Amino acid sequence: MPRILYPTDEVAQQLGVGLTTAKALIRSGELRSVKIGRARRVPADALQEYVQRLDAEQNGVDVTEVA
Repeated sequence: MPRILYPTDEVAQQLGVGLTTAKALIRSGELRSVKIGRARRVPADALQEYVQRLDAEQNGVDVTEVA
């Protein structure tokens, strides 16, 4: 069964950024997350959405069309 939630350290690793950057993306709301107890988890589809949004923004596509 594929994973549906990722801890912040794995999110950072998958995005190729540092842990501080991953936490900042979550805190700012740029990267959607859920809270389970005291821990933050990022849904797998939120990672894909974030990358698609970045790609669209960098290529001049209206980001409302991507969602």
